[in-house]
Amino acid sequence: MSDNMMHPNQSTNLADILERVLDKGIVIAGDIKIQLADVDLLNIKIRLIVASVDKAMEMGINWWQQDSYLSSDAKATEMETENANLKERLEALEAKVS
Repeated sequence: MSDNMMHPNQSTNLADILERVLDKGIVIAGDIKIQLADVDLLNIKIRLIVASVDKAMEMGINWWQQDSYLSSDAKATEMETENANLKERLEALEAKVS
């Protein structure tokens, strides 16, 4: 019997792996650079973080809370700011007309 055969008690299913990755978090980073005669033609930096929401917030990552497409709170804040700016512009125009 071969040593590299997995026994049922040693196998890890996909759910266990996913739970571990989300609990600990994983970072994948890479850079792609294309040069021709010492001239950069293309420079791409790739950063991928896979983690649970709790782990991401623990790491200080919470960009989805400020994205108006993903957060109703952010959308409301964005709309309030836009309304305030429009009111100021309207008041300035009215002052010029009067």
